[in-house]
Amino acid sequence: MMINPRGDGAPTERLNKNPRQAPSHQGFRQPSQPAQASADRRASDQAGRGQRTRRTVDLPASTHRALDIWQREAADRLGVARVTGQEVLTALIDQLLVDPKLAAQIVRAIESRR
Repeated sequence: MMINPRGDGAPTERLNKNPRQAPSHQGFRQPSQPAQASADRRASDQAGRGQRTRRTVDLPASTHRALDIWQREAADRLGVARVTGQEVLTALIDQLLVDPKLAAQIVRAIESRR
């Protein structure tokens, strides 16, 4: 149940609580959970590189501000309006996965923070 946005106190019901779930149709049997999970895995395997998965990161406020400044400076160096956090993280991850020296440096940094 949701609160009515008109503010009159009358509760309203959300029509579709899970937008990723297909609506149930009469005479249509919903697959069982294990079968559905297996089908989802097959679909994601077939999607391959085209499918994107979101990752998030929590940063201290000072690090967030410093990254914003770095992005503005990078945009100036590149002659573009902005460099997004998405671009920065994607480039960093791409480099991490192909550069063994960088990978070792990151492992050491993680180790020292624990």
